[in-house]
Amino acid sequence: MDSIITDNSNAENVISSKIDAFFNKFSIYKLLKKSNFYKESGIPCVVVLKEIFGLIFSGKNLFRTLKMNPNDISFKKNTAYRFLNCSSYNWARLLLLLVTTIIESINSLTSDERVNVFIVDDSLFDRSRSKKVELLSKVFDHTTHRYVKGFKMLTLGWSDGTTFLPVAFSLLSSRQDKRILCPADTKVHKRSAGYNKRSEATINSTETLLKLLDSAKGLPAKYVLFDSWFAFPKTIANVVKRKLDVICMLKVSSKIHYFYQGEWMNLKEIYKRITPTAKGNIIGSATACIRESKNCPDLIEVKIVFVKDRHSKNWLAVLSTDTSESDEEIIRIYGKRWDIEVFFKVVKSYLALAKEFQGRSYDMMIAHTTIVFIRYAMLAVESRNSSDPRTIGDLFYYICDEAEDIKFSTSLILIIEVLKKILNDTPVISEETAYQIMDAFITALPELWKQNLKLSA
Repeated sequence: MDSIITDNSNAENVISSKIDAFFNKFSIYKLLKKSNFYKESGIPCVVVLKEIFGLIFSGKNLFRTLKMNPNDISFKKNTAYRFLNCSSYNWARLLLLLVTTIIESINSLTSDERVNVFIVDDSLFDRSRSKKVELLSKVFDHTTHRYVKGFKMLTLGWSDGTTFLPVAFSLLSSRQDKRILCPADTKVHKRSAGYNKRSEATINSTETLLKLLDSAKGLPAKYVLFDSWFAFPKTIANVVKRKLDVICMLKVSSKIHYFYQGEWMNLKEIYKRITPTAKGNIIGSATACIRESKNCPDLIEVKIVFVKDRHSKNWLAVLSTDTSESDEEIIRIYGKRWDIEVFFKVVKSYLALAKEFQGRSYDMMIAHTTIVFIRYAMLAVESRNSSDPRTIGDLFYYICDEAEDIKFSTSLILIIEVLKKILNDTPVISEETAYQIMDAFITALPELWKQNLKLSA
């Protein structure tokens, strides 16, 4: 019976030590101060955040813990809810400062030739069972193709192809008042971070995308990747104005035109005129131009790469504003966009996004989403530390130098000498028998090893 009882205390100690190390390494206490997190008295904000942060990793829930096991947590229910509902705390700044610090530590260990990218996408923040949630609205779900209650979670992420980190997000309500089921709280101070987030919730998603990019200005990234939902010439032109290149999937539409071979035409017409190439799934490419609007005289040169659709007999088109890249490289870089899909899957299925807290205020939803994103950032760092030896730091280079000094042939001789010493020190075996065993051992070695031993002899 005792064998099936798990040692939860040991597991919780391991989790707690990992969280403590993460909070200390990236000085989250200092980042909280820079993000306007403060308390005049009582339990410090960093303690409340750390304990709420770690609940999901030990399979706990804040509501059940406060009700069933209040001794497992160092604060009361009111403290937790005041912390999560405070509109003056700048959660967006906290996330950005933390991710910036992590990216700096990652970038110092990677080559300058590695391509870093921003990835933008939206996902459903489901609150279908709620009735009185601030700014709750009817949002179209592209998966089920129907309207559901919730928010559109527009997310900006950063990736170097190995590690994905969420940089910023916005929980978008509806721009139409008739689709907003619960109005915003009018008592929130207009100079607070909570008020700014509420104002952002009813803005067009493409405008919000540009705001998120502006907030992440300064992070090392060359491209912005997004799918066809944002692939409008106006959006692409505005991103290019921010000194960033765009690689995106294009939607096949008769209303969107590109300047190609002296004419304005849609994608289907361009596809008919391209010269096919025999490069695997790549059908061909064309260099065209786009403009921000019909009245705009400035043209932006782009490359459109046509590829085969693996799921049908149709084709897909990928646009790049960096025309110097090859067709294969454009497709390879765009493949990094899948990182954000994995991110959405993890935060919803494993980190309890939109399920952990059932608060009604918009501030609590922003706080909860930020905490979930920080959890993912910690997991991303842990994953990279366990798979990338360069994160060990100087110890890695010391080990490499030591291993490099011992040649393959020298190491073989060391092994032979150790075997010879063991045989000589064995009193039962005679010297003649020891040499016979040595000869048999060397004869049984692979031919390459024998050659190295002859060279070293």
